Amino acid sequence: MTGATIHIVASPESWIEQTAVDQLHNTARLDGIDRIVGLPDLHAGRGIAVGAAFWSRSHVYPHLVGSDIGCGMGLWRSALPLRKFRLDAAERKLGGLDAPWSGDGAVRLAEAGLASDLAGEALGTIGGGNHFAELLRVETVHGDGDAAVDPAALYLMVHSGSRGLGQAILDGHLARHNVGGLLASDPACAAYLAAHDNARHWAALNRELIAERFLDRLGTSGERLLDICHNSVTPHQGGWLHRKGAAPADKGMVVIPGSRGDMTYLIRPRLEQADTALHSLAHGAGRKWSRSEAKDKLVRRFSIADLERTKLGSRVICEDRDLIYEEAPQAYKDIHQVVRDLETAGLVDLIATLRPLLTYKTRRA
Repeated sequence: MTGATIHIVASPESWIEQTAVDQLHNTARLDGIDRIVGLPDLHAGRGIAVGAAFWSRSHVYPHLVGSDIGCGMGLWRSALPLRKFRLDAAERKLGGLDAPWSGDGAVRLAEAGLASDLAGEALGTIGGGNHFAELLRVETVHGDGDAAVDPAALYLMVHSGSRGLGQAILDGHLARHNVGGLLASDPACAAYLAAHDNARHWAALNRELIAERFLDRLGTSGERLLDICHNSVTPHQGGWLHRKGAAPADKGMVVIPGSRGDMTYLIRPRLEQADTALHSLAHGAGRKWSRSEAKDKLVRRFSIADLERTKLGSRVICEDRDLIYEEAPQAYKDIHQVVRDLETAGLVDLIATLRPLLTYKTRRA
C-alpha cells in the first residue's frame, strides 16, 4: 500500500491505456512520492508514464524527469505577414537545418550563463523522435483572445530539448544510483539539480536558435511569445515537482500541439484551479500507438508521399522513412478531446486555435 494520491484528469470520453495507469501506480510506491496527477494526454512510456506530474516532499527522482531534460515548446510570431507567405517557396528554403549551426555557439552559451563548450555541436538542431518545427496560422480566436495573437501573422512553433546533454546527465545518475531517488539534503542531489538546470537553460537556448535559423531561411524575424518546459523537476510547495511530459500551469500562456496533422491550441491556465492538477497541464495529444505499432499499422496502408500531406492540407518534411510512419497523425490521440478535458476540469481558458501549414522534422543535406 502507498500513501501517495493519484488523480487522473480525464473524462469518460478519453481513452487512457491501462499500462499508463499501472505505471502511475508503480511510481506511487517510490519512497517520498506524495501526489501524482495524470493529464488527459497520459500514455505509457519506458517504465514511466508520460503526461504526468509527481510531487515529493523529500526526494528528487531524475528518472521521473527522463533523458530529455528541459524539453519544451516555444512559440514565435513572425514579422512575415501571412498574406506574403508562400508554402511552395518555404518548403524549398527549409534545407540544411539538420547540420550544426554556423554561428558562435560559445558566445551564445556564455550569454545564457552556460559553459562556452557545453554541447555546442548540437546547438540549433531539432533532434529526432517527436521533435519538430512547425509553421502555423491562426484558425480561430476564442473569447477575447490575447493581444499577442494576430490572425494576420505567420507563427513558428519549436519542440525540442537538451539533445544528448540530458541523456548524459541521466545516464550518469543511473550508473551511480539506478532509479533510486536523492534526498534533497544529499550533496548528490545538489549536483544533479545544477546539471539539470544547465540542461534546461541549454534546451531553451536551443529552441531559440532553431527559431532564428528557420525564420532566417524565410527572410524574416520573430518575437517569442512563450517558451515552456515540460520535462523538469522544480521546487514546489516545500517539496519537489517532477513533470514528465507535463506543461506548467504557472508560467503564463501554454501551447498544446496536436499531431502534425491536427490543430494546436493556445491556452491560458486558470490559476485558481491549478493546484488540483499539481500546477500542470497536458503538453500535447499523447500517443495512442507505440512507434513500432504505428509503423506496423500504417506501412501497408500509406505511402511516404501520402504522409507528406495531411488531412488539413499541410505539408510534412521528414526524410527518415521510419520516423514518418512512427510520428504519423494516426499514432496520436484526439487533441480536441484532450483540451476539452482540461476545459471541463476548469484548468484552462482557450485563447486561439492554430492550423499547421508545414511541419519540419528532418531533411537530408
